[in-house]
Amino acid sequence: MYSGGQGNATAKRYARLWNRALRLGVLPRRWVSLEVIGRRSGQVTRFPIGMADVDGQWHLVSMLGECNWVRNVRAAGGRATLRRRTARPVWLVEVPAEDRAPILKRFVEKAPGGRPHIPVERHEPVSAFEAIAADHPVFRVLTAV
Repeated sequence: MYSGGQGNATAKRYARLWNRALRLGVLPRRWVSLEVIGRRSGQVTRFPIGMADVDGQWHLVSMLGECNWVRNVRAAGGRATLRRRTARPVWLVEVPAEDRAPILKRFVEKAPGGRPHIPVERHEPVSAFEAIAADHPVFRVLTAV
């Protein structure tokens, strides 16, 4: 469904369905709808996404690597909204590649839908995730001020 890092028609239908469910807040806290201004359209775009919690901090992980939501977040200067029942303005700060391995491991442990896209098994040590860390952007979620 994600050939070339972009979703096909089926993936887009699933994304719309997941976004509706996430807005209702019926899924666990780690599942949110990311809303960010599109870098080309200027319109709000929505992406269903799972978060990884490490050391009391929440992180967004791009299971597809460099993809649209990542480019949109960068273009928006990290300003975005996370939605689960209510909207929460956030500031997303990109985590340097050398610090991503434990976050990627936690993501693979907790987000089953991301496992097929991360080429390291969830039972591998953190050191195994270091080899792929540069290929999967990660953003720390901070409360917007």
